[in-house]
Amino acid sequence: MDTLGERLNYARKKKGYTQESLGDTIGVSRGVIFNLEKNKTEPQTIVINAICQTLKVNKDWLLTGNGNMEDTSEVEKSAKILAELYEVAQTLSEKEQLYLLDTVKSLKQLLNEKNKNTP
Repeated sequence: MDTLGERLNYARKKKGYTQESLGDTIGVSRGVIFNLEKNKTEPQTIVINAICQTLKVNKDWLLTGNGNMEDTSEVEKSAKILAELYEVAQTLSEKEQLYLLDTVKSLKQLLNEKNKNTP
């Protein structure tokens, strides 16, 4: 994949987006995505940032082909949060740890239900 257009096309399809659905998601027309994939236009920074955020791809990879396709910043953030949770949990008794686990599970269930009811 030598061009931004080829990389965008690959990432878009891998993530299950059509040109139209990606355009709708980031607020541009299908034509903008088409033109980017065909290397007919220079990408605007705001559009590239929106594409990278939506497809969760590394901006440097999309623009130049360097690095990994996947944006690992979210994974790294999650790993740090989980490490911090683990450190806190280690200071708790087993009973407190079980209470914390039940609380987290209940919160997750509540958030899932809320997301199902949100249009």
